[in-house]
Amino acid sequence: MIATYNTNVGDVLMLITANDRGEKVNFERKGKVARIFIEETGATVAWNIFEAKSLLTDLSGNGQVKLSSDDVEILNKELGKSGFSDVLVHDSQPKFVVAEIVEMQDHPDSDHLHICKVNVGFADPVQIVCGAPNASLGLKTVAALPGAMMPNGALIFPGALRGVQSYGMLCSARELELPDAPDVRRIIELSSALAAGTAFYSETMWQA
Repeated sequence: MIATYNTNVGDVLMLITANDRGEKVNFERKGKVARIFIEETGATVAWNIFEAKSLLTDLSGNGQVKLSSDDVEILNKELGKSGFSDVLVHDSQPKFVVAEIVEMQDHPDSDHLHICKVNVGFADPVQIVCGAPNASLGLKTVAALPGAMMPNGALIFPGALRGVQSYGMLCSARELELPDAPDVRRIIELSSALAAGTAFYSETMWQA
């Protein structure tokens, strides 16, 4: 679940829970809560919580916000109070993590893409398609996992590149808008001593 708050558009907290994949959406509002859903299937993809600061008094700023388990509990109570039976799930897992490429093969339908098996700290490696020329076996880099919001506002969901499934993306310093990031098409190269799955902190783990 991705939570965003933007004071420029009013006191509204948006919770993005699924990828609408460009399909036509509609909404229903009850009280302070609006559910956004895919019109054809009825599947919920997002929630708008109006007058959000009356529920979460510490909300401020613009952009992505991190919700605590207590925050999610408060929001679930508001959903129930408004007549919705859905339950929001708190997710404390970091979305930008140290990642190690443990397997790599060429994409069958591309002259530059690679299909990488990547250790991101889960029980099994995940598959991420990457086009960076410096992607290599054993490289420690940064993965943006599903549920991440990039600095430019792009949302990361499981997807596919040229027919091959990809669970997130491997990131360049430019994509993460790190200070003095080189303007090159290369993913970040981290110290081999860092443990895969560790939350990525640019201040201590990266330098230009």
